[in-house]
Amino acid sequence: MFTYFKNYLKYVNFFLINFKIRSIMTFITSFNITFFLIPIFIKYFYKKKISQVIRENGPITHFVKKKTPTMGGIIILLSIFISVIFWSDLSNKYILYILFITFLYFIIGLIDDFYKIILKNSIGLTAYKKLFLQLITNIFFTLFMFINNKKELYIRFIIPFTHKIIKYNLNIILYIIIYSFIIIIISNSVNLTDGLDGLAIMPVIFVSLGLTCLSYCTGNIYFSTYFNFVYIKNSKELIIICLSIIGSGLAFLWYNTYPAKIFMGDVGSLSLGCMISMIAILIKQEFLFFIMCGIFVIESFSVIIQCIKFRYTKKRFFLMAPLHHHYELKGIPEPCIITRFWIVSLILILLTFMII
Repeated sequence: MFTYFKNYLKYVNFFLINFKIRSIMTFITSFNITFFLIPIFIKYFYKKKISQVIRENGPITHFVKKKTPTMGGIIILLSIFISVIFWSDLSNKYILYILFITFLYFIIGLIDDFYKIILKNSIGLTAYKKLFLQLITNIFFTLFMFINNKKELYIRFIIPFTHKIIKYNLNIILYIIIYSFIIIIISNSVNLTDGLDGLAIMPVIFVSLGLTCLSYCTGNIYFSTYFNFVYIKNSKELIIICLSIIGSGLAFLWYNTYPAKIFMGDVGSLSLGCMISMIAILIKQEFLFFIMCGIFVIESFSVIIQCIKFRYTKKRFFLMAPLHHHYELKGIPEPCIITRFWIVSLILILLTFMII
């Protein structure tokens, strides 16, 4: 009996040490969980008549989607959490940080989606209530990070195409404000982008792929020196989370691509936006991260520009915001818009590595 137990520990130790095996298995695990659970989820939600609530003032073409199940983000996050917990080193504090704050954003997104389903409107939680919950979550969490990361209380920028570095030490107020802003702006931008079939999930996959490379470089002392990055000892383990997002995202895209059989809902978009933001913050690549997330940022700014323009002039800058709706109303087919946004997202990832 003792021999069997000893052999078992030997195999467990082998898997923990062999990072390549864990990385591959993370991708496979998250992909398979999502791929095989989504059809069950779709059938259950069809049976319970839990479907997407379409905004009344949205494009007319979207009304055919009103019976499409939503909240597929539950399966995405479930597969990510299972694969990360099973294959990652849970003694790594970075892993625990990301899982904890992502779970809090998962709860916020879940409440928002339930409000939409129960009240039968496309608004859910009002913007103020949603931002308030996110702000409270971020204040407490960033305060916790500030207390437990005494050696990492700075923000760092590399000037593009040069080796010049701007490094600024942060006090507690700036630390909370800057990192709360990054998480809130990106999570809500992913949420705004998730308006067409597969539009948000593919850029999330591209960004996660970029973060995989950045996490590897910052976690390797030789690559970090070569690329002029800060060497962060524990950051290599974040590749496990990145690959779980990619695996789960690709499986979800199988069912979310045009015409979508399921949507991820706010529970998915807010959580994924929070997760990729936290990875970028922990590896100290906030500047490059905003370039990679250019599609999300543009979508978000299109809404801000529309609101400001309408408030002061009573006229609209775009036919409809976010930006992808503007192109819909100009008569461009939905698959065409989606594919072009994917292309731009991929170009931004490549541009990021050109800057490096």
